Amino acid sequence: MTARSMPFPPSLQARLDRDGPVRVGLVGAGKFGSMFLSQVPSSPHIGLVAIADLDVERARGACRAVGWEEERIAATAFLEDGAALAARDDVEVVIEATGHPAAGIAHARAAIAAGRHIVMVNVEADVLAGPLLAAEAAEAGVVYSMAYGDQPALVAELVDWARLTGFEVVAAGKGTKYLPAFHASTPDTVWDHYGLTAQQAARAGMNPQMFNSFLDGTKSSIEMAAIANACGLACPGNGLGFPPCGAEDLQTVLRPREAGGVLAGKGMVEVVSSLERDGREVERALRWGVYVVFEAPNDYAAACFRQYGLKTDPTGRYAALYRPYHLIGLELGISVVRAAVDGAATGATRDWTGDVVAVAKRDLSAGETLDGEGGFTVWGKLVPSERSRGLDALPIGLAHGVRLGRDIPAGGTVTAGDLAESPSGQAWDTRRAMVQRFS
Repeated sequence: MTARSMPFPPSLQARLDRDGPVRVGLVGAGKFGSMFLSQVPSSPHIGLVAIADLDVERARGACRAVGWEEERIAATAFLEDGAALAARDDVEVVIEATGHPAAGIAHARAAIAAGRHIVMVNVEADVLAGPLLAAEAAEAGVVYSMAYGDQPALVAELVDWARLTGFEVVAAGKGTKYLPAFHASTPDTVWDHYGLTAQQAARAGMNPQMFNSFLDGTKSSIEMAAIANACGLACPGNGLGFPPCGAEDLQTVLRPREAGGVLAGKGMVEVVSSLERDGREVERALRWGVYVVFEAPNDYAAACFRQYGLKTDPTGRYAALYRPYHLIGLELGISVVRAAVDGAATGATRDWTGDVVAVAKRDLSAGETLDGEGGFTVWGKLVPSERSRGLDALPIGLAHGVRLGRDIPAGGTVTAGDLAESPSGQAWDTRRAMVQRFS
């Protein structure tokens, strides 16, 4: 093959010529996993050898739904056990896409123990114990990576761009649809906010609890915690502010307060809302996108901003770069290649800076059982890890299936001491080990 006709970067092409496609195992064939599966037939550099899902027939159905031919399905191994998938000799890279925190921790540790690279689509597990998992992966000589295409990895890429070019990062984050009332949303009320009926959502196969986690602020908090932990950015002291802001106004709104913006300081994560507080749509909203706000280090750089048409705040010092869309699983192949070929992560947790704690959606009574992310009882709020540790707050990733031992008022943070029993299990043990190591 000549250089002119070579379709891939030289490092990947050399790998393909030497060892063939990157051998991948996927754990979880939900929406994110299905989007990745849809790209596999057109990605000759990726060899998907095995899929693990609690419902194997559902996983086969997902392959058919995204256009796989029966021959490809027959050549793929289907398992129920993600840890067994990680142990297979023909798997190099494990993609963890279950979205279940405890399962994600178990699968990541199985992959690391087997010497496999791990691409962590499961942001919930990453925020619960990612610093420890990343450290264990490094000690084992394997890559632990965020999933390219999901917003945390894309934000991390923008942050790296700003820092490597010599700019100070002022703010970084994403957009979403937000109003304060959404924090109380439940699976019973979620479709009203999306303009759907329950019947329409059911016909589309949409999970109300999952979609509610996007609406009630939990998912935004989880993603911002992941970004803070990967990029060394600070978290707002008492949760995300969700200021209404369009793409053209990022650099003006997301400045420190002393400069006229809304931030408590520089170097923070924040989510911008696509809705004004009265419900009107924000002009040029960034609902599906990601951004970084950065500052010119000197007058010369600020002058270059003007000369090259970069939109700035009124001082000319602050500017923003943004990406208006993300395609989640359709872009995941980039993480696979970076891990297997380059030994690099597309963003990875480094430290414990931010945490997501369980906050009562309504008055909760002793004896009630919490139902976790996107449910009827609690939502996940981003706080600095120091505050979470000081409160001994219950992380949202462990707020499922645990019973309260005392009443919690609406808006109150649930702590470990509020639980009726002291829970146990691998996820709890891993979380405790992470807190101890990174405090």
